[in-house]
Amino acid sequence: MTERNIHVEPAAARAVEDQHIEIVERKGIGHPDSICDGVAEEVARALARTYLDRFGRLLHFNTDETQLVAGTAAPAFGGGEMLEPIYLLIVGRATKTYEGEKIPAETIALKAAREYLDETFPHLDVGTDIIVDIKLGEGSGDLQDVFGEEGAVPMANDTSYGVGHAPLTETEQIVYNTERQLNTTYAEDNPEIGQDIKVMGKREGDQIDVTVAVAMVDRYIADMEEYKQAVRDVEAYVEDLASEYTDRDVTVYVNTADDYEEGSIYLTTTGTSAEQGDDGSVGRGNRANGLITPNRPMSMEATSGKNPVNHIGKIYNLLSTEIAESVVEDVDGIRQLQMRLLSQIGQPIDHPHVADAQVLTEDGVEIEDIREEIVDTVDDELANVTDITERVIENELSTF
Repeated sequence: MTERNIHVEPAAARAVEDQHIEIVERKGIGHPDSICDGVAEEVARALARTYLDRFGRLLHFNTDETQLVAGTAAPAFGGGEMLEPIYLLIVGRATKTYEGEKIPAETIALKAAREYLDETFPHLDVGTDIIVDIKLGEGSGDLQDVFGEEGAVPMANDTSYGVGHAPLTETEQIVYNTERQLNTTYAEDNPEIGQDIKVMGKREGDQIDVTVAVAMVDRYIADMEEYKQAVRDVEAYVEDLASEYTDRDVTVYVNTADDYEEGSIYLTTTGTSAEQGDDGSVGRGNRANGLITPNRPMSMEATSGKNPVNHIGKIYNLLSTEIAESVVEDVDGIRQLQMRLLSQIGQPIDHPHVADAQVLTEDGVEIEDIREEIVDTVDDELANVTDITERVIENELSTF
């Protein structure tokens, strides 16, 4: 019998797969909001590794207020140019002095941000196409005040909540994997597509529409006919990919704002809309599971850039997703599970104020048949909550 407050109840709503309308979105890694998420998280990992290497412990930091101001570009077939650079400001808090030793937190953060941008965006020249700036306020240098006694389970920094669900619906799988595959497998042989890929899925009954916005890179496209062919190739690829996840009818639309007669197309110089009027912020894009899912409860917390020790906005959103996936994998008879974790400030993060599992079972399965198994799995995951910290630092968990 667990001492944790774990609650299991039948879900009140219909399964998302049974609802007539389902909407799912994913902003790709090159979307301005995702650029901010990626940079904030990479900077956070760099600070965490530095603190661990130097002091054997994590110190206080957060970089989850990073902002992007769009630049200006003049794309052209065969290659255009940037007119005004993108501006990225890393904002947050960091411990700069500990036990009398000064820590070059801003230098570490800048280096991490620039390396991330270099590695992730091959068409973006860091320092010319994008300017990276930083403003980190001083964080508390007292580990015990922030994270509790060394070796103890950290105390929640806030009264807040995280949510997660499993399994993904067919539409969710299509949307998530469309962006990931386009930005990896497909991009390897098709350099004309940029990293800014936004995917919107709408299922109406058994008809799924997938709308994809792909920033095409001008240097790889000679003329309008090559552009049109690039669009058709993406359509065909996504149609084929979608068939791996559903037997429903799927219609794919790519770059629907294009007006070929007017010559208005989604052509970019850098592969991201951040070059032309599209600003970005941490937390305005994908939730911790990589999707935006209005058919399900979501947390408005920004996950990327927060410290991975006791910041509930990060830990509980990641953990609730992990718990939901573990329960569905370990316990037979579950059709859909929604997990909610609520913290109470100052209380151990392995003992949430409530852990609430809302479950829809398969036909012939009653909640009471599997309640104990669900509670046991949730309890085990909560007992190992500190594993989340290490996995985040080692880049084993994505936050967007």
